[in-house]
Amino acid sequence: MTRPTRQRDDRTRWQGEEEGETEDADVDLDDLDPEDLVRTADGELIHEETGLIIEEEQIDPGPEWRAFNHQERQEKSRVGAPTTQTMHDKGLTTTIDWKDKDAYGRSISSRKRSQMHRLRKWQERIRTKDAGERNLQFALSEIDRMASALGVPRSVREVASVIYRRALNEDLIRGRSIEGVATAALYAACRKEGIPRSLEEISEVSRVERKEIGRTYRYISQELGLEMKPVDPKKYVPRFCSELELSEEVQSKANEIIETTAEKGLLSGKSPTGYAAAAIYAASLLCNEKKTQREVADVAQVTEVTIRNRYQEQIEAMGIHS
Repeated sequence: MTRPTRQRDDRTRWQGEEEGETEDADVDLDDLDPEDLVRTADGELIHEETGLIIEEEQIDPGPEWRAFNHQERQEKSRVGAPTTQTMHDKGLTTTIDWKDKDAYGRSISSRKRSQMHRLRKWQERIRTKDAGERNLQFALSEIDRMASALGVPRSVREVASVIYRRALNEDLIRGRSIEGVATAALYAACRKEGIPRSLEEISEVSRVERKEIGRTYRYISQELGLEMKPVDPKKYVPRFCSELELSEEVQSKANEIIETTAEKGLLSGKSPTGYAAAAIYAASLLCNEKKTQREVADVAQVTEVTIRNRYQEQIEAMGIHS
């Protein structure tokens, strides 16, 4: 395969002319070593040794304008928000603004206001064409509500919405409550994104009991083949320490206790929240920032008995005498 190419700069052009080549000489691309080809930031494919530009004029999918800060980007952008899994229609439908103003910012007449009110009402009605879409809309709004109450990031909501859609496509919702599957999807998403929340925390913001959440989670996890690793107790330490107003020193010591005792096999079969709570309690005593078992138990949502049992196991494994 051959094609006309141009030289990258004057120096390489002169070298080519000295060797008897012209600027528009045909180059056999099959003879070029692929390892010598370099793709530049502009999208050009260049032969590094000779400076020949093999490919140029790549299509730039970006905007034709330039912006240097967020405000300029907002002012110059002519597109809407990206698609999202957190809305039943993926955010592709139009919305009628709630402001009763025209394109120039002027208030509209009372007759127009009543007309816009009716249009908004019908717009909301026609967004869902059947009961299936209405149920999906309700489930995704529940996920959004619970995620906001838990304070988890946007990425978790997206993953939870994808898991729920998969469960819907696999017909796993049949015979189960929409709220139960939505809550289980959110719990799974939290674990998948490395921002674990305990079943107790999830059930507090849900309208479903803890037992049903756990049962539904295990079912959809098995049916959808969600590969879930055991939750690392260290993931809970920063949040619990922050709520207890403990220092970085306590946090580091708690992580050290978890790592050391987990290596000795103490973590197997234990609740990660209870394990993290006991490590924080032990670390607070060692760092002279004492917190009571009741304070730690309230934050971790475990019992004082759990903390006492795990605490005794951990200090024995660490060789510390209480």
